[in-house]
Amino acid sequence: MKPMITGFIAIIIISAAAYVVLGEAGFSSSEVYSSDNVRLD
Repeated sequence: MKPMITGFIAIIIISAAAYVVLGEAGFSSSEVYSSDNVRLD
Protein backbone atom coordinates (compact mmCIF):
# COMPACT_ATOMS: atom_id res chain seq x y z
CA MET A 1 0.00 0.00 0.00
CA LYS A 2 2.87 2.38 0.77
CA PRO A 3 4.36 2.22 -2.77
CA MET A 4 0.95 3.00 -4.25
CA ILE A 5 0.48 6.09 -2.09
CA THR A 6 4.04 7.19 -2.85
CA GLY A 7 3.30 6.82 -6.56
CA PHE A 8 0.13 8.90 -6.28
CA ILE A 9 1.99 11.64 -4.42
CA ALA A 10 4.75 11.60 -7.05
CA ILE A 11 2.22 11.94 -9.88
CA ILE A 12 0.55 14.88 -8.13
CA ILE A 13 3.89 16.65 -7.64
CA ILE A 14 5.00 15.98 -11.23
CA SER A 15 1.73 17.19 -12.72
CA ALA A 16 1.70 20.36 -10.61
CA ALA A 17 5.30 21.12 -11.58
CA ALA A 18 4.56 20.49 -15.26
CA TYR A 19 1.54 22.81 -15.11
CA VAL A 20 3.63 25.64 -13.67
CA VAL A 21 6.64 25.12 -15.94
CA LEU A 22 4.63 24.84 -19.16
CA GLY A 23 2.50 27.84 -18.21
CA GLU A 24 5.58 29.97 -17.60
CA ALA A 25 7.26 28.75 -20.79
CA GLY A 26 4.33 29.90 -22.95
CA PHE A 27 2.85 26.50 -23.73
CA SER A 28 -0.62 27.24 -22.36
CA SER A 29 -3.47 26.41 -24.72
CA SER A 30 -4.56 30.04 -25.00
CA GLU A 31 -1.08 31.09 -26.13
CA VAL A 32 -0.57 28.14 -28.46
CA TYR A 33 -3.92 28.33 -30.28
CA SER A 34 -4.27 32.10 -30.58
CA SER A 35 -2.99 34.13 -33.50
CA ASP A 36 -3.58 37.55 -35.02
CA ASN A 37 -6.96 36.41 -36.35
CA VAL A 38 -8.06 34.45 -33.28
CA ARG A 39 -8.53 35.98 -29.86
CA LEU A 40 -9.18 33.74 -26.89
CA ASP A 41 -10.35 35.50 -23.73
